[in-house]
Amino acid sequence: MSGNIQLLSDTLAAAKSENRAALIAYLPAGFPTVDGAIEAVKAAFDGGADVVEVGLPHSDPVLDGPVIQTADDIALRGGVKIADVMRTVREAYEATGKPVLVMTYWNPIDRYGIERFTTELAEAGGAGCILPDLPVQESAVWREHAEKHGLATVFVVAPSSKDERLAKITAVGSGFVYAASLMGVTGTRVSVGAQAQDLVRRTRATTAMPVCVGLGVSNAEQAAEVAGFADGVIVGSAFVKRMLDAPDEAAGLVAVRELAGELAQGVRKR
Repeated sequence: MSGNIQLLSDTLAAAKSENRAALIAYLPAGFPTVDGAIEAVKAAFDGGADVVEVGLPHSDPVLDGPVIQTADDIALRGGVKIADVMRTVREAYEATGKPVLVMTYWNPIDRYGIERFTTELAEAGGAGCILPDLPVQESAVWREHAEKHGLATVFVVAPSSKDERLAKITAVGSGFVYAASLMGVTGTRVSVGAQAQDLVRRTRATTAMPVCVGLGVSNAEQAAEVAGFADGVIVGSAFVKRMLDAPDEAAGLVAVRELAGELAQGVRKR
């Protein structure tokens, strides 16, 4: 079975045709439980997310701030496995028909096996992977397998990335480009800042792929601001924090659905 890179591309193109940015939500697998995470992904879609990234919990994340680290720790203590991540992708995709990506650091894939991982992700209906710590110059084997299985390879670019580096990254990535709005880790911020707009401008000069901005967006106003210059708005920590703050799982799902609705309105006010 082939993965859903085309569904991802079509979804982002549909948002553009509606003269708006796409809303991309991030939720970690296994948090608060495996079943709870599956329901949370569905809730994000129900609220208005166009795409969801399912995080593969990692013990030593380099991009994730304290909120997502806390959720990852809960998931890891609960015994979450890669099979649970695949199940999360499968059940969310089958329930919604919408694009589901996996965001993961490289070590778990390397240990699991590239062919095994890409085969299972495609069979689950996954649209691709976001790989924040895989250097482009070391990505050829991964990209070969991902392309064979119809999966997007989404690389992360940062404000520190030089134009030459941006061109190298966008030349081999697929699906979209993940533009980190600032130098730092995930988390909500008071302001997303001008760095993000400059990074999107410089990245667009190298590619026709959609450029989606993440890190720091937490409310409808910030979503609207970023939607004014980006093709997609990525929100993670704000969703996870709503779930962490909820008194129980049911309330957490309501909070996720509500936040997705608020952000979905935000990206339409560009």
